[in-house]
Amino acid sequence: MTDSSIIISETNDPLLISPNQGATFYGSVKQELEAEIDSEVDEKQVEQFELKEISKNSFSLSITFLLQFFITTITIISTGKLGVVQLGGVSIANVTFQVSCCILIGMATSLDTLCPQAFGLKKYKNVWLFYAQCVVISFLVSIPLITIWCSSQKWLSFIVDDAEIIKYASTYLKIMSFSIPGYVFFECGKKILQAQEDFDTGRKLLFIGVPVNIILNFSLVARIGFIGAPISAVITYNLIGFLVTLKTTRTPVFNEYKNCKIREYFTGWSTIVNLAIPGIIMLEAEFFAFEVLTVLSAKFGNTALAAQSVAASLQSLIFQIPFSFGVAISNRLAYQIGRNDLVKCKIITKLALVKMATTLFLINCSIFLFLGKRLTLMFTSDPEVSRIATKILKIIAFNQLYDVFNIVSAGILRSQGRQRIGGFLNIFSYYIIGLPLGIILAFNTGLNIFGFWIGLGVGILILAILETYYVVKSDWVSIINSSKQLHGHIDIL
Repeated sequence: MTDSSIIISETNDPLLISPNQGATFYGSVKQELEAEIDSEVDEKQVEQFELKEISKNSFSLSITFLLQFFITTITIISTGKLGVVQLGGVSIANVTFQVSCCILIGMATSLDTLCPQAFGLKKYKNVWLFYAQCVVISFLVSIPLITIWCSSQKWLSFIVDDAEIIKYASTYLKIMSFSIPGYVFFECGKKILQAQEDFDTGRKLLFIGVPVNIILNFSLVARIGFIGAPISAVITYNLIGFLVTLKTTRTPVFNEYKNCKIREYFTGWSTIVNLAIPGIIMLEAEFFAFEVLTVLSAKFGNTALAAQSVAASLQSLIFQIPFSFGVAISNRLAYQIGRNDLVKCKIITKLALVKMATTLFLINCSIFLFLGKRLTLMFTSDPEVSRIATKILKIIAFNQLYDVFNIVSAGILRSQGRQRIGGFLNIFSYYIIGLPLGIILAFNTGLNIFGFWIGLGVGILILAILETYYVVKSDWVSIINSSKQLHGHIDIL
């Protein structure tokens, strides 16, 4: 049997020191594959290996996120040819759909913590139970969401004046309620596969799903009109949801269902809920902040609104690059936490904060700074809209200096099961600092729309500093012990 006791070794690196340990020590864990070689050489080898693994997984995740992003985006393109009213209906419906689905995605982020940790601990039954419980809870959560979608014609009248737009948006949302099963299974299915180091299946399935969605969108819209767009999205989500579930049943973890009692699927939900709620807050806080900026931009005219929409769309698109790294880092760290590998947890954290975050800043900053104008022209042919959007992208380029640290640190906090810290910090940074300051700068200093982004940038800076502080001060021994206690408790239910 392998000894998993903690060994103490020497280091002078502050990022490899737990706050409860002496200033010249860091912990490590014996593993059967560890070679008895010089610790400095070993650290370099581990760093190189983890950099390769995380980069490979991040590349696959980036493609996955981008392809999934296009499923609803394509409906805007296909219905845009029908008329302005139909396009307005789809746009409003898609925003409602994305806000609602952030809740389901937030539910699934709990698995970023739980499944890799359990897999690292070789508690395969726990991996399966967490997945199955998250699916059940997500379906229960979706009931009020579907109710809200089906009654959208009533409450949309308080927001939108055009009755035709309301009718199209309501019809779209009612049909999209049938996409929930596939959406839930796909989000949760990706997580359980990623916990088992499978980052490719989601991408491969979307390479099937997105072309199917494009073909269905344009063919159905041409034949049956507007409703063809949501119908094609429903078919696509359920197709990829079915396929990812089929893949899940072919993993070794699936066989653990034989060892689970029915009552185990419906007990211990608080573990998932306690992680999911702050995960949802982290996602929704950022999403709503950008939506508020878009709405307020209308105060400065249609040109400013169009420029804001272009800049926000590009920011959301390029955001997928660091976000994919955040997810890959979170998954890798949670796995090492499960393995009780204190050394690798600290090496990966240092690697993420120093090398990866810096590289991601340079990549994103360069894209916005040097390709900004060309990218805006992909969305608009209006020179004034392009000019304003390009100036906004320059502000966004500067914001990347700290936003990437925010994204990476958030991923590390998820791996540790400390989403609650991220949830509180997101609310504070966006709604106490960022948005109020942005509104003041926009309307009281003559900065207009640019003030929004400067103010929000200050909020993101505060968020990045605070999240990074909590990550650097992580008590890894306590985090690993908490993980062992959590999964040990669930295993004996």
